[in-house]
Amino acid sequence: MTQTQTLPTSASANQVALLAIVAGSIAIGGSPIFVRLSEVGPLATALWRVVLALIPLTIFSLLNRGKRSDVPPRTLGDCLLLALPGVFLAIDLAAWHIAVKITSVANATLLSNVAPVFVTIFGWLLFGFAITRTFVAGLFMAAIGIVVLKGGPAALEGGDLHGDAIAVLAAIFYAGYILAINRLRTRYDTLRIMQWGSASAACCLLPVTLYFEPALLPSTVPGWATVFGLAFVCHAGGQALITYALAFLPAAFSSLTLLLQPVVAAVLAWGLLGESLGVMQAIGGLIILAGILIARRG
Repeated sequence: MTQTQTLPTSASANQVALLAIVAGSIAIGGSPIFVRLSEVGPLATALWRVVLALIPLTIFSLLNRGKRSDVPPRTLGDCLLLALPGVFLAIDLAAWHIAVKITSVANATLLSNVAPVFVTIFGWLLFGFAITRTFVAGLFMAAIGIVVLKGGPAALEGGDLHGDAIAVLAAIFYAGYILAINRLRTRYDTLRIMQWGSASAACCLLPVTLYFEPALLPSTVPGWATVFGLAFVCHAGGQALITYALAFLPAAFSSLTLLLQPVVAAVLAWGLLGESLGVMQAIGGLIILAGILIARRG
């Protein structure tokens, strides 16, 4: 698959970027575990995820200040562009958590992971990304793998149509997040994009959380450890790795690689929460990986 924007052609740089986005997908794949274990509500958990992530991001950003790769925004337009991914991310997180409460968990997880479809469509419509048949075949195979992973077509039964629609909305805004970062990575480094995006997402989530959530603060040390783990591992770690990789990999392929997240989530839920992981889930995971490999060749 090719696209109109200029991407680095160094094989070693692309290999490192591929490893980074796989590692980032694995890190973010653990986020449902942290959310499940959190003592506060889903919106409050999302808020702490982006707020606490600003601690390591700010520290590393200060250490990186003055380097050639650290280019500051110079105009109000630059600042708005840097804040845009955070707006997309805040809506994605809020919509996904609301969907989980309205519809079934299987529906919310399955439908929110159609983001690569929207990345491909929006990238083609807005930026002229060229999509090969091989890539489309890999995307289709990976989508089938997600359905199998979540229990087959029967996984969509028993949900709520409004909740399902909100889950699709989450996927749309996550696609916007990926595309926005992909464009910004041609001008700004990972730390600056992550710092601005996290701060922007926090500003968007704060009023919504204060309005809807009865409790904002975890009440125990394990509760705080959970939100710190979500912020440091999944957001500051996982999202930073993905943001780094988007400077070297096409957005559509990068979003497809993120389909590893439900595989990781299923494995972690089986190992840590005792949720069942049967033959259907194993087959679904293998189909997703095969789809990603096929798309990579496209």
